[in-house]
Amino acid sequence: MAGQGALPPLIETLPPKGLLLAPMEGLLDFVLRDILTRVGGIDRCVSEFIRVSNTVLPDRVFLRYIPELAHGGRTLAGVPVRAQLLGSDPVCLADNAAALAAMGPAGIDINFGCPAKVVNRHGGGAALLDEPELVGRIVAAVRAAVPAHLPVSAKMRLGYNDDGKRLACAQAIAQAGACELVVHARTKADGYRPPAYWQRVQEIRDVVKIPVVANGEIWTVEDALRCRAESGCDQLMLGRGIVADPGLAFAIRAADGDTSAPRQLTWSELLPLIAEFWKLVCATLEPRQKAGRLKQWLNFLRRRYPEAEAAFQTLRTVTDLTEIDRWLAAEAGQI
Repeated sequence: MAGQGALPPLIETLPPKGLLLAPMEGLLDFVLRDILTRVGGIDRCVSEFIRVSNTVLPDRVFLRYIPELAHGGRTLAGVPVRAQLLGSDPVCLADNAAALAAMGPAGIDINFGCPAKVVNRHGGGAALLDEPELVGRIVAAVRAAVPAHLPVSAKMRLGYNDDGKRLACAQAIAQAGACELVVHARTKADGYRPPAYWQRVQEIRDVVKIPVVANGEIWTVEDALRCRAESGCDQLMLGRGIVADPGLAFAIRAADGDTSAPRQLTWSELLPLIAEFWKLVCATLEPRQKAGRLKQWLNFLRRRYPEAEAAFQTLRTVTDLTEIDRWLAAEAGQI
């Protein structure tokens, strides 16, 4: 990448009140990562999970999930991207982590939180939280397989059907060599239903010596401040909240006293980013996915922007890509 040598080192540890962009399968992929990091306020991203089993994946698969690997492990806005792996076999995960490490990600993250039934049926994601010993073996194997300078972190939920083993899992992760732990403050059984149990994250912080990042149900600045107070975590991971409000990270920074943080994005300021998102979707995704991805984002944005509600209703049944192009041009005042 041209000018790569002038970039600062990849972030290994977050700033005191650092903000991460969450991995969310089918939503927060490389396209939306690109757009949201252009808005700014995010210190680091984590990729969608890359599922591994029985074999070492070829480089092209890693690049499909994380095209940022071709740009020094950063989004085009310069934000580091940590690669997330999902699986249940320590040896296979370690072998894939080693292969991935050679491609230059900002670190390796391990998924112990995915609630999807198809993942859990095969012993991956949140299902592993019933087996703290296996969780520890996975982290230890990955840590041993990658260079010492490369961060290895993990993301977990509070548990599978209940949170009875959350402390044991967190301790296993920390003791096996992870440098950071993100905790989504719900169990698999809770899914994405509110509330998030942020106070349970505080209990995890009390038993581990590595940084803990709180995640789950942070939609507003007020949510972020309450999450910090209840979890004891200054560092937060933002997921659906920042998809619905792309200016959320900056709003949190402004609440923290950062006078350089810009005001919230208006709809007219967001429109060029929506247009750029659409351009990237059309250039990189399969035809059958394109219209759906724009409507998916508009569906989230209507939580924050009345104009997005109108846009969603206009495009809800549209599948013709040229019609979407015309809508975007009209919104931008180009026709």
